[in-house]
Amino acid sequence: MQSPIQPSQHSAAEGQTSSLKRAMTKRHLIMLSLGGAIGTGLFLGSGEVISQAGPLGAVIAYIIGGLIAYMVMLCLGELAVHLPVSGSFGAFASNYIGPGTGYMVSWMYWLGWSATLGTEFTAAALLMQEWFPSTSIWIWTLIFASGVLLSNLSSTRTFAESEFWLSMIKVATVLVFIVLGFGAIFGFIPFQGYESAPLFANLTEHGWLPNGIFPIFATMLIVNFAFNGTEMIGIAAGETENPEKNVPKAIHAAVWRLIIFFVGTIIVISSLLPYQDAGLNAGHGLSSSPFVSVFNLMGIPYAVDIIRFVIITALLSTANSGLYAASRMMWALAAQNQLPRVFAKVSKSGIPVLAVLVTMIGGLPGLLSEQFGADVIFKNLLGVAAFTMVIVWMSICWSQFNFRRQWLKQGHQVAELKFRTPWFPLVPILGFVCCTATGLSMAADPEMISGFIGCLLFMAGCYASYYWLYHHKN
Repeated sequence: MQSPIQPSQHSAAEGQTSSLKRAMTKRHLIMLSLGGAIGTGLFLGSGEVISQAGPLGAVIAYIIGGLIAYMVMLCLGELAVHLPVSGSFGAFASNYIGPGTGYMVSWMYWLGWSATLGTEFTAAALLMQEWFPSTSIWIWTLIFASGVLLSNLSSTRTFAESEFWLSMIKVATVLVFIVLGFGAIFGFIPFQGYESAPLFANLTEHGWLPNGIFPIFATMLIVNFAFNGTEMIGIAAGETENPEKNVPKAIHAAVWRLIIFFVGTIIVISSLLPYQDAGLNAGHGLSSSPFVSVFNLMGIPYAVDIIRFVIITALLSTANSGLYAASRMMWALAAQNQLPRVFAKVSKSGIPVLAVLVTMIGGLPGLLSEQFGADVIFKNLLGVAAFTMVIVWMSICWSQFNFRRQWLKQGHQVAELKFRTPWFPLVPILGFVCCTATGLSMAADPEMISGFIGCLLFMAGCYASYYWLYHHKN
């Protein structure tokens, strides 16, 4: 029996995928996923969630967010192992939902990453200017942009290694934060002049849910933004060694580690800081992370400098992986004849050079955001990235639901699949519903309503352009 994917698309995708180098290992996949997720959403967004939802509410929100991410990644695992092609979401949506939706999903994902490149570089440059006030933001912006561009243009293995070590800095910081935090909670480390911090006192001082239950749901967009990036495992499947073994292992390892990291971080912050003080202090910009506050109260020297450095690496890591993911999505569009074929050409080292360069140009408008404050940059970045992520995650759940049904209708057995999404159809249905609710919550935020409307208009434009091109060709 034939696979549900159309033969012509399968052969095209297969031929192009063979031109890309399968150079990533399981450790690269795990770090790519962790690196995409551990960033501003954790270092900055976690404090906002605590200040709004309260200690217990924040823990519940991150657990729910982690479970939503896990359900989506389980759906992605079945699809990516069955069809390990680069630019996977668009190909899956094209084959199992409809070509117009696949086209829209591909462009939404490209928009989400390319549009945030400039703001990532600018935010990192603003932080560097705090160290070197006399230097221009443009100098640092160009330095960072050049470094990320070189990382992506060299080879897949070089990119994977650079992202591995950038991500390692973030992961190590989170682990040290959690270990030292629990050391302070249980009295092994002095805290704020006390021999030990009051054991979990701040967790219960104002009640577990001081603002009620509703803020748990109101903050879900921020929480889901924190898990944004885990889906890069699907993007990288087409360039991964032995994907049927490494992709499922990477999915399980990455998502559960993220849940442990995020929940552990929330417990430490909620225990050591009054929940009202966990949010960002706008007057101190990006460096006013709850991580800084906790390290300062522990008496750790140079806490501001340490976290500033970590946030810079987080921003560059996000830009590095974002440029990779967006360029591979553009390559996939060209491989499916939805962009000029020149975008599908790859270098001798297997890099779609033109797709990388054009994606970098797509991020240039963000370089004009120098005049905005860090809080505005963060809010804009969160809104666009979170909404585009929600659309992609919804498409993954829907694609897996349709794929499994087609697979069984064709006479195949579930046991034939090398990776199976458990508890079908509950997992894809519940994942889709949760992602839909999260996306709609964006409309309830007055600061995000313009971004919400803009993203909807972009979606409509994608459908309109696809059907115009389809009918124009025919």
